[in-house]
Amino acid sequence: MVDASGKQLGIMTPSEALRLARERDLDLVEVAPKADPPVCRLIDYGKYQYEQTKRQRQARKAQKQVEVKEIRLRPKTSEHDTEVRLKQARKFLESGAKVKVRLRFRGREIQHSNVAMKIMNDFAAELADVGEVEVRPNMEGRSLLMIIAPLPNRTGKKTSSKSSQKAKEKAAEKASDADKTG
Repeated sequence: MVDASGKQLGIMTPSEALRLARERDLDLVEVAPKADPPVCRLIDYGKYQYEQTKRQRQARKAQKQVEVKEIRLRPKTSEHDTEVRLKQARKFLESGAKVKVRLRFRGREIQHSNVAMKIMNDFAAELADVGEVEVRPNMEGRSLLMIIAPLPNRTGKKTSSKSSQKAKEKAAEKASDADKTG
């Protein structure tokens, strides 16, 4: 028998243990039934259950939910539209979300799966600096699916684009020109 504070009370009969529990206004809970003799504990069972659910809630809050964003394409999607989808996917991956790329076939387009595989492979290659292919392209009904996960060291970081690099270079040139003239 163990009391609420964890202190050993020794071996006693079940009737003695129940009497002690009633006196202290606690519950008698069997903790280790297979032990010889079985181990029981005096606790406030309602309070115990409340603390358990509170711990479970905290554990759920601490878990990071991974978002999965979807990008939809078709085999006939134009190059510009594909670039727009690439920018969206890059933004999603940089924010830490996974990207599901779905290439849908209509009618007889499904006969040209080699074109679709090339589109998927090009898409994955373009995003290789921010993400890695988690699920290789595979057919699911009339769709070709691929999942790209963000790289672990890249999540939450923004990569500088070419336009911002050019702006920095121009600012540096202006500063050096001002130093030469001044």
